[in-house]
Order: sequence, then structure tokens, then C-alpha cells
Amino acid sequence: MTVLLMTVLLIDDDPEVLDSSRQTLELEGFAVQAVTDPAAALARLGPSWPGVVVTDVRMPGMDGFALLELVRAADAEVPVVLVTGHGDIAMAMRAVREGAYDFIEKPAEPDHLVEVVRRALDHRGLVLENRRLRAQLAEGGAEGRIIGRSPAVERLRATVANLADAEVDVLLFGETGTGKELVARSLHEGGRRRAGNFVALNCGAMPDSIIESELFGHEPGAFTGAQARRIGKLEHAAGGTLFLDEIESMPMHLQVKLLRVLQERVIERIGANRTIPLDLRVVAATKVDLLRLAAEGKFREDLYYRLNVVTVPLPPLRERREDVALLFRHFLDAAASRSRRTVPPLDPAMLARLAAHGWPGNVRELRNVAERVALGLGDGLAPVGVAVAATAEIEPLADQLDRVEKQLIEDALARCGGRVGETAERLGITRKTLYLKMRHHGLNRDDFMEE
Repeated sequence: MTVLLMTVLLIDDDPEVLDSSRQTLELEGFAVQAVTDPAAALARLGPSWPGVVVTDVRMPGMDGFALLELVRAADAEVPVVLVTGHGDIAMAMRAVREGAYDFIEKPAEPDHLVEVVRRALDHRGLVLENRRLRAQLAEGGAEGRIIGRSPAVERLRATVANLADAEVDVLLFGETGTGKELVARSLHEGGRRRAGNFVALNCGAMPDSIIESELFGHEPGAFTGAQARRIGKLEHAAGGTLFLDEIESMPMHLQVKLLRVLQERVIERIGANRTIPLDLRVVAATKVDLLRLAAEGKFREDLYYRLNVVTVPLPPLRERREDVALLFRHFLDAAASRSRRTVPPLDPAMLARLAAHGWPGNVRELRNVAERVALGLGDGLAPVGVAVAATAEIEPLADQLDRVEKQLIEDALARCGGRVGETAERLGITRKTLYLKMRHHGLNRDDFMEE
């Protein structure tokens, strides 16, 4: 993976202020480019530029809002932080409305400036990583399909790349929603069988009465209603890959027949006497301990050992939390594109909720949350540290989130003695963001202390 040097482009017409901010950021280890001319800064920007813009608002020739518009024209996802000594609520609201990442008052407190820049750079890094992964996804293969940069995902990608061309059957083990079919497709598309069919069958979704016919096919007259020859999933996968999801749900009598297929690579259609040779790879998947099921007599032990030549564990999302924001952004972009909507911004409060959630449904649950957010329905996740009680009558989601957010802000203000600056810091948001939320919820800023 190519590592980009993330840069802070610092713009201010006052050389002393510019030098002070540059030193503050460089002491924290940031790479900084400091300029006094906004027009010259624009030449550095583009869709692949790895950085963020921190600019003064009041400048001769081109003010910060005009610069913001031009930056967004070059790349709407470059974070722009506006800094001014003349800030007020109206200006902050305009900044948010016009697409600024954040708004800081002069003189910028060093710790606050560093924190805002760090969050903005993390956001930009996610955007660029997401674009890279989308390009790889278009090309196919495990690198594009299996998204993430955590050590667990890096190991999974390496394993898939190593096994893609290996002529062995594979057992995938992971919780519901961890992406077992996606990994199976990556194994198929990354190897020499990619030109063949990828055939998926969910053993838990097929009634016992038809699963045998689905797997092996049948001849005309083999049973009541069998009027024509049918090619089964196993035969259709010849030359390619058969993916058997929820293998633990396969009836015991079919496990015997599947074992024969795995050992001899031949099948017989139902109602036929002729064997048909098969050249296929089988990838099975399960969310349970098959050896334990075998000990309980609920799964054939010999089939378990035949499938267990290579077992690939899939990490649950809670063990790869550093991938949550990247995955969410990927799903959000895809969902917004499908619904032909603008991709909504990711605010720090939402990212905090995503990071704190337990994700029992894993990646599938995260994808569903992204779908809701893309449709403007909210993420449906409880604010960090707040449990939302179930009620007999369910309010609209937006009303619930508004109510909980207002209560959270009121409680935080009360615990901080009404001090707005301390409250914003404790909540992990900027003072301007807190003021905007207070105004939205009808909380009078004059009722609270201003440091």
C-alpha cells in the first residue's frame, strides 16, 4: 500500500500569525506548507492531493469563503478549516452551509488547532483510501473486495492471495455478516478459475425436499414434477467454484453424498446411473464450530476433516474497529450513488457512535446503517454512553435522535456548570458546533457561562 505524506496547507496574510501557527503544527509532527497568497495555494490542490487547508477568512484580494469555493471546485472532499478573529454564529453557520470542515476563532488555541487539524487529516486519509479501494474494486480481486487496513484484514488479504490459485477446498469460519461470500468470491476471482462460474448456495435457506435436486440436478421423471433434465449447482460450477454457505445446515444424508463428491470429484444426477466427472473447487462457510457439532452427532466428522484442509477465519468487526470508518464511507458512497443522492458529511459525533457500537451484525449491519444515513434517516445508533429505552410506541427516528442529542447536551452543560467551552471539549466537538446545536435545540446561549 502506498503511504502518502499528509500535508497541512496553511494560509494567512499576516506573516507573524502564519509563522506561529506553522510552528505549533510542526512541533506536533505535521508537515506544513505556509503561504500568504491564497491564489498560489490553489495550484497545489487536486483530487489526489493528500492534505487539508487551514485558511484565514479576512484576507485582501481573496477571502476565505472565496478560497473555500475554489478548493471545493478542485476537490469537494478536501477539508477546509476557516480561521477568523471576527467569528460569530452567522459566520459559523455560513461556513458549515458552504462546506467548511470546521471553523476556528482567532487567536487559535494551540491544542484546539492541533486537534481540528488531526481530525481533518484523518478524514482526508479516509477519503483517499476509499477512492483507492474503489479503483481496486473496479479492477476486481481481493485487494479491492476485502476493504480495510487493520492487521487482521491485511492478514486475510494475504491469505486469500496465497490460496487463490491453490487447488484445495477451503472452509471459511466467521460470524454472521463478516463477509464470507465476499471472501469466497475473492478466492474465485483471484485464481485461475475466474473464467468459470461462481455458484453460491445457502444450505440453510433451501428446504430439505429440494436441496438434493439443487445440488445434483435430476433427469426427467426422476420424481413427481421432474418433467425435464435439470443441471444442478455442482455440475454448473464445473470449471469454477461452488460456494456452500451455512454448511452446518446441510441435511445429514446429503453430507454423505457431498463427501463422495469431495473425495472422487464425480456426481450422479437424481434418476441417472451415469457418473459425471467434475473439475471444481468447493468453498464452504460456517458460523459455528463444526467439530463440536460432530461431537454432538449433528455433523459428519469425516466431512469436517475433509473440509478442514484449509480453514480461513474471518475477523468480526469489533476486532478491527480501525476499519469501521473506512468501510462506512465506502458503503455510504455506494448507497448514495444508488439512490442518486449527495453523500452526507461525516461529523465527529457520528464517527464516535460508529466507533463505540458493538456491531453484533458485523459488516452487514454497518452496510445497513450506511444505507439509512444515505437516505437521510439517521444512523439509528445510540449516542455514546447513552442507552435508549424501548417504548411501546416508536417515534420517528429523527425525532428520537434530536431528543437524545438535546438531553445529552443539556446534561453535559449541567455537569460542566454551564461552561460552554468545557462542555464542547468534553463532548469532543468545537465550541462553534456546540453553539449551532444549542440553537437548533432552542437552548439559549445567554443562559450559560462564556469563558
